[in-house]
Amino acid sequence: MNRSFSDLARVSIAALAIAFAAAAQANDQAADDQIAVAKAAISHAEQSGGPEAAPVEMAAARDKLALAEKANAKHDYKPAANWAARANIDAQVAEATATQVRSSKAAAEFEASLQTLRQEANRAAQPAQ
Repeated sequence: MNRSFSDLARVSIAALAIAFAAAAQANDQAADDQIAVAKAAISHAEQSGGPEAAPVEMAAARDKLALAEKANAKHDYKPAANWAARANIDAQVAEATATQVRSSKAAAEFEASLQTLRQEANRAAQPAQ
């Protein structure tokens, strides 16, 4: 009876150890995934004009990504994932700001073209003197 209890205890301890190892691996992978997503978001924001349109947000995104990588290197996976998620948000805000700036510029150019067209139409409609 003692032997079967001892075997059961060993199996239980081994199962717990495996579960903890799997959980640790999952946390590690989650942080790595978040960091990869943040890097991609920062790259996309850079290509979309984020540094010019939203330099503060881009700097914040890069700083938070650096903190995420530092925490990940120390095996602090939860803070690493959190910093990476924040970096991702800042990069998305920078990209959205860049898109808004481009849209506003295009709208202003369109309005100027429309105004010129109206002036030309009014000039053509006036009787010759």
